Amino acid sequence: MMAPQEPTLTGALGAERHILCMKWGTKYGPEYVNRLYAMVRRHLSGHFRFVCLTDDARGIHYGVECLSIPSLDLPAGIPERGWTKLVTFSADLHGLRGTALFLDLDVVIVGSLDVFFERPGEFLIIHDYKRPWRVTGNSSVYRFELGAHADVLEHFRTHIPEVRAAFRNEQGYLSDFMHRKGKLAYWPTDWCPSFKYHCIPAWPSNFWRAPLLPRDARIVIFHGECNPPDALAGKRNRRWRLIRPAGWVAEHWKE
Repeated sequence: MMAPQEPTLTGALGAERHILCMKWGTKYGPEYVNRLYAMVRRHLSGHFRFVCLTDDARGIHYGVECLSIPSLDLPAGIPERGWTKLVTFSADLHGLRGTALFLDLDVVIVGSLDVFFERPGEFLIIHDYKRPWRVTGNSSVYRFELGAHADVLEHFRTHIPEVRAAFRNEQGYLSDFMHRKGKLAYWPTDWCPSFKYHCIPAWPSNFWRAPLLPRDARIVIFHGECNPPDALAGKRNRRWRLIRPAGWVAEHWKE
């Protein structure tokens, strides 16, 4: 059980530092928020606010500030595909001000987060792992100044058919929009490795070698075939793609 810590305010870029996450629907339970909160507390020095935008605060640790998710105004029947994340760019997100580092619930933090607030840039995101020649980023980890990019959300709300025709999901749209504004920058490649692409040993050694933890990793990203519990169990959500249990996940993904 974690020792109590009162969330307080300060900041490296803006007047305050915030960790933002988002939980809606039933895909992830409160334990994901609680473990993310615990990992941040272990790896981020100084004071910060940990904010979860959610439609259900039940079971979430008392140190997490649970706030409602602003309405995205997405028309009924449209696949969600992460578009809800765009509300983090509201002109006024519950009055929050300062620098925000957004983290997906299913990441595993394995190193210091201080550098994510020290790195220069107005908007930073993970560069796409599979097609690095494109501007597309992976929105599992991104940083921005709260309220500074309200045009991202406003443009989406007023051009939903055009945006959806051009982009499959929110991270493609977000990366392109920031690129056109001249604000797009990426985290150093080693900071946010993909479990799928950088940790699982190449075939056929994946049958006897456990997934690796890259030496300079700070946040391991889980997308596609595995999430942290799957990695712990040595389970992959595709046939004939065996992995061994990743024991190092248990060392980090915990309260």
